[in-house]
Amino acid sequence: MPQPTVLILDDDGTFSRAAGQLAFAAGLRVQLAETLAEARGYLSRARADLMLLDLQLPDGSGLDLLDDIDLAEHGQIAIVTGRPTVESAARAVASPVIEYLVKPLDPAQLRRLMERVVARYQPPPSSDVPGAISDIAGNSPQIRRVVDQVLRIGATDAPVLVWGERGTGKTLVARALHTASGRQGPLVTVDCGATDPDQLAAELFDKAGDLGDAFSRAQGGTLLLADLTAIPMALQARLLRALEAGPALASPQTRLIASTHRDPHEAMRDGTLRDDLYHVLAPLPLPPLRDRGEDVAVLAQVFLDKLNAHYSRNKRLAAGAESTLLRHDWPGNVRELRSAVQRAYLLQQDDDLYIRPTLPSETVLKESETSIMFSVGTTLAELERRALLKTLAHFNNDKTATARALGISVRTVHNQLARLAGQDADVRKAAP
Repeated sequence: MPQPTVLILDDDGTFSRAAGQLAFAAGLRVQLAETLAEARGYLSRARADLMLLDLQLPDGSGLDLLDDIDLAEHGQIAIVTGRPTVESAARAVASPVIEYLVKPLDPAQLRRLMERVVARYQPPPSSDVPGAISDIAGNSPQIRRVVDQVLRIGATDAPVLVWGERGTGKTLVARALHTASGRQGPLVTVDCGATDPDQLAAELFDKAGDLGDAFSRAQGGTLLLADLTAIPMALQARLLRALEAGPALASPQTRLIASTHRDPHEAMRDGTLRDDLYHVLAPLPLPPLRDRGEDVAVLAQVFLDKLNAHYSRNKRLAAGAESTLLRHDWPGNVRELRSAVQRAYLLQQDDDLYIRPTLPSETVLKESETSIMFSVGTTLAELERRALLKTLAHFNNDKTATARALGISVRTVHNQLARLAGQDADVRKAAP
């Protein structure tokens, strides 16, 4: 795999060298530029997988660079400035910028940004089990841990509990576990939440108390009990006894996997999961998509590639589409992302696709300690308020440093704070 490159466009040599050292340590190739002309020359002949752009340069603003290049040919863009303004923040949000960072930066924050970019170019872990993990896409440390657990646990006879929020891929991981086990029998799924309790009992155990029809259908393979916490407690006790008996379920004949969207510790506290049953299951937690960083863009491309192969088309993510993907929390996780990609693919006529969340009213925009996110229609007064309060917090309420960073006088900072305090007092008076 090619080594990703970061372009650092900044006329502050001290910052550029420090950022370059962080980038080199993270695994990036480093290219430095002090002017727009230098940056344009480099980008005309090479790709940048990450661009760190300063706003105040000898020959213009780093944002001007975005008007001169084919954004689809390059990677992520972040603004890094010591003089943030509402105008530049608004322009950045209207462009494919994923971060608007204010100097002085926390090195750990910049390191995390660089590591997310590097992670996208790491090859997937190798597997000695063909096809076992081919559908578990992503390069984040969180999903790599899942893949490692699948490979280690899959080849054993241990019963497993796969748990994670709805849409995180529990069925996909259960299928990978089944494949990694090497069993020749089928993967049989019983949806415990959608099955009547009496029917469920009959599926799992016959009248004599022996293993029931579900286990017979999964003979030589794997039985997946989806939504484990929906199983009545008395039936959980019978399942526990069968697991502890040993040969019936622990033999290579039938592998048991259970799944739940509930946190098992919460389920044990509220009485929907027996703690002794939990303790005989090997836990395999799945991360929510919001914690997987750049995997959002990786997965979107995977879904897009599959659709292109199915429909014999060549659609692609539009320039700036990745920044939209990364700004959202995706409460519906991978399932919601897949639905959003499919909807964009089928409904948008252009070949350059913009992926929009399928749950916009529930989606929470992610805002870091040194960045400001806002939606179209936010008033300038509200932007000014956020910029002031965010910068004050960044400089630990140092009004002089805040004034310098925002390019205004200390007196203006005091006046703005007094105005905001007056507005808050009016709101409290008007409250019933």
